Amino acid sequence: MNIRLASIEDREKWDNYVLTHTDASPYHLFAWKMAVEDAYKHIGYYLMAEENSQLLGVLPLIYLKPPLLSGQLISLPFCDLGGALINCDKVRHELVIESIALAKKLKAKQIEWRSNMTTSSCMIQSLPVITQSHKVSLLLGLPRSAEQLWDNFKSKLRSQIRKAEKNGLHFVWGSLKQLRDFYYVFSCNMRELGSPIHSKKWFNFILLHYGEKARLGLVYHDFKPIGGGIILTVGRKICVSWASTLREYNNLSPNMLLHWSFLKHAADNGYTQFDFGRSTPDEGTYKFKLQWGSRPVPLYWNYILMNGKEFKFNRTTSTNRDRVERIWQKLPLTLTNYMGPTIRKYISL
Repeated sequence: MNIRLASIEDREKWDNYVLTHTDASPYHLFAWKMAVEDAYKHIGYYLMAEENSQLLGVLPLIYLKPPLLSGQLISLPFCDLGGALINCDKVRHELVIESIALAKKLKAKQIEWRSNMTTSSCMIQSLPVITQSHKVSLLLGLPRSAEQLWDNFKSKLRSQIRKAEKNGLHFVWGSLKQLRDFYYVFSCNMRELGSPIHSKKWFNFILLHYGEKARLGLVYHDFKPIGGGIILTVGRKICVSWASTLREYNNLSPNMLLHWSFLKHAADNGYTQFDFGRSTPDEGTYKFKLQWGSRPVPLYWNYILMNGKEFKFNRTTSTNRDRVERIWQKLPLTLTNYMGPTIRKYISL
């Protein structure tokens, strides 16, 4: 078995493997590496396991290193899922061993891979592996048509979708030309949440590199954008990777129309699984996604600690976090849009 780093010439071979793997997410596609490198200049180390020119497994890794601090290898940052896609456990083991060698070469403090599988607490080459699981994906199996999906909804859910239409909202598919409208909605929502925003370049490169595997959807009210989202696809799966609405228009139910439009597109075009994205159980977004009939699937974020020390989870207190969020919420939108991407590029969530 030979393990090597993938180059741009390997994109087709890499993607063909990902597209046929049952555990693949859209984030495993080579386009994610290209978007990260182009938008944020983090380096992608994409490992391929081969035998007699046959691809047996892949492990995508991004090296995220803040200035003056130790870096980490992550599979994958800025999304829910990464980790290895493999033909057998032996291939996974060899890819992990190679990632450890790479981490030592880069002097990374840890390796993180995000998965729907747990390794449980164990040791790899005398290094501790810790698993954290406090988030879930909300997944919905889709019928063969939007009509069947509609019939499966409870009457309350159908009435909420109709409410958006009665309020004069309309949904449109967009392109790079409408990215400005999406970014306006997204940036307003991120400021309201007190969270630094991704750069506009990030979304531009996502749409550019994913091509037909990315769609931008927008909700308008009197020609004003009040909702928007980006979906990514792999095989027969669709993921809502980013979605936002303007808070002052939420009484018109733009989020209902946005997600129904995505779901209708998915069901009518042969997709079999709809991923609403990650949430924390019992929080507002979790309950919103659950009402569509989705089921929670645990996410496991696994860490290999290169220094062998005890893993330190995020100790930021809710009081300190709330204080920072309140300050951010009061800043002008132009300032948060200017400062946010410089901070966000080093936040792997």
